[in-house]
Amino acid sequence: MSVSQHTQIKQDSDEIDLGKFFGILLDARWSIIAITFLFAIGGIAYALLATPVYKADALIQVEQKKSGMPALGEMGELFAGESSATTEIEIIKSRMILGKTVDKLNLTTVVEPVYLPIIGKGLARIEGEIVDMNVGRFEVPVFVEKPQYTLTVTDAKLGKYELYDSQERKVLEGKVGELAQNGDLKLFVTQLDANNDSLFTLAKRSKLDAIQWLQQNLSVSERGKQTGILQLSFTGENRADIEAILNDISQNYFLQNVERNSAEAENSLVFLRQHLPAIKVQLTASEDLLNKFRQENESIDLGLEAKSTLDVMVTIEAQLNELTFKESEISQRFTKEHPAYVALMDKRRTLLNERERLNKQIQKLPKTQREVLRLTRDVEVNQQIYVQLLNKVQELNIVKASTVGNVRILDNAQSYTQAVKPKKSFIVVLATLLGGMLAVAIALLRAALHRGVENPDEIEAIGLPVYASVPMSDWQIELEKKQKSKKQLTVQETLLAVSNPADLSIEALRSLRTSLHFAMMEAKNNIMMISGPSPGIGKSFVSANMAAVVAKSGQRVLVIDADMRKGRMEKQMGVSHKPGLSNYLSGQTTIESLIKQPGVEGLHFIGRGEVPPNPSELLMHPRFKALMDWASENYDIVIVDTPPILAVTDPAIVGAHVGTTLLVGRFGQNSVKEIEVTKQRFEQNGIEIKGFILNAVVRKASSYYGGNYGYYNYSYESNK
Repeated sequence: MSVSQHTQIKQDSDEIDLGKFFGILLDARWSIIAITFLFAIGGIAYALLATPVYKADALIQVEQKKSGMPALGEMGELFAGESSATTEIEIIKSRMILGKTVDKLNLTTVVEPVYLPIIGKGLARIEGEIVDMNVGRFEVPVFVEKPQYTLTVTDAKLGKYELYDSQERKVLEGKVGELAQNGDLKLFVTQLDANNDSLFTLAKRSKLDAIQWLQQNLSVSERGKQTGILQLSFTGENRADIEAILNDISQNYFLQNVERNSAEAENSLVFLRQHLPAIKVQLTASEDLLNKFRQENESIDLGLEAKSTLDVMVTIEAQLNELTFKESEISQRFTKEHPAYVALMDKRRTLLNERERLNKQIQKLPKTQREVLRLTRDVEVNQQIYVQLLNKVQELNIVKASTVGNVRILDNAQSYTQAVKPKKSFIVVLATLLGGMLAVAIALLRAALHRGVENPDEIEAIGLPVYASVPMSDWQIELEKKQKSKKQLTVQETLLAVSNPADLSIEALRSLRTSLHFAMMEAKNNIMMISGPSPGIGKSFVSANMAAVVAKSGQRVLVIDADMRKGRMEKQMGVSHKPGLSNYLSGQTTIESLIKQPGVEGLHFIGRGEVPPNPSELLMHPRFKALMDWASENYDIVIVDTPPILAVTDPAIVGAHVGTTLLVGRFGQNSVKEIEVTKQRFEQNGIEIKGFILNAVVRKASSYYGGNYGYYNYSYESNK
């Protein structure tokens, strides 16, 4: 085979597959439309009934600037700091901030009106029914495992209510605006808008659960990159509630930021205020000692050298004192290994060495001057320390008072007028698309799992020629309904070949009659058996109507219902099944008494008779062979309808006496494997299958576009 031929075959195959795919969808169009419509209706219902969720947002600016006053110099530098937006976002969502909101707004108490399941809440909203209750205080005993209660409104005008626990026991009665108490159970309802007998559920959750609920519904993000502008968003069903929650979160964050920025100044103030009284006591004591010494030794003036030494020592003491304060401050920010801390300690050691050198010089002075110098130094040093501490206190007071934090609330919380969820148009479109996709998937899956024969080529591929494809008859369906509703019917009301001879099914059987004429020419006798793989495939329909078609051509035809287990062909013939085949085989009657005339000229019928306990054994009796021989001699064609071969062995017994055997299979029901096994079962018993009849063929787009052949409506219209 050439490459071009191979390519052409592949292209044809692809076209057939695509056509069959299109045909499958076309066959399932009504189910696809129905499922898609149902999903669309479901989407519309959900969009209308779903509780709208609103969104509120607020803006906060986090400034990266120094705190305090720039005029304070090094003191202001000490309290300077920066904070990134990521850090601030985590602070906002922390339990420290959200916990305050939970406590202030009493979010540990959950109040919900009781509606009808699924649709009740949506219907109440559509009808404009307003049901609301605010609880200011709700405390439950510690020992209650499930703190869930039901509140029933007994008098809406007076605001009276009753509270029931989870076991439907009344535990409390109360009134709006009054504290109701029963032991450790306390309830204070501030507002109640409801009708009589309205129900509410009251539940108590832990503070941690309430915080987690806030964290789930709170969204914090930075607008832009490195802008320091934080957008806080909160979603919920009640617009007023989410605004209050978001405003409180913003305020709590703002206040903690101010407190945090002023905390270092406050700690330093506490330290200085603790040391001020001790320094003042030391100053007073040193002054008293100097005055006392001067009084005892009269007024002594220091020499020029002593005064110079005194000034230097006072300066050194002041510097050492300053280093002491700086060390206490810098130790809060750095470790002892930090370069700034190491440099400070080096400077301290240098000053101590200088002080030690001056002390040695002082030892060379006269005793009186030396003592005056020491006392004077103590006074001036303590006085300088005291003044310095007072200055520090004033500076820190200014720093604390001027601290405004590096956070500013730009926009207070405000909720949007339109709900952010559900997006009604999106939900309807999505539901419709989902329904369509699901319907298509179901149709394709059903086609993939469906193994029933729809193409005669599949049957001929196993070596079984298809003699006819009998279309599904709507007229036959109506006849079967009449058979179920009425008991006594004539053959004109039950047999399709008589009731509507122009039906497409009958036309297909006429073409089968022509094929059988040539097929039976080589047969050993004029007896034909019709069987199949399973019940409910239309064997009796084919047998009865084909017999009527053959009889109308002027031949004498005998139809035998050999299905003595579940045969029902007498309903189509409009006669009684008694006496029948089983009666004759069991020796109860003669052949002549079995023959019944349904009302079609040349057509005779033998029913199944009474249901015997041993049908297979009766068929093996010599009387059956005698019946077959008699029928073959007295009729032009004998048609024997048998039960399915895969269910019972009766067709194998009957097949030994017939010259022609045909199989019947139902379109879309019997699989190729099932038909192949049926063929093998007959061949194992030495019975050759002449051909196959595909019954109840439905014109499907998948078969038409897939390249299969069906049937054509080319017949005259019946007067009926």
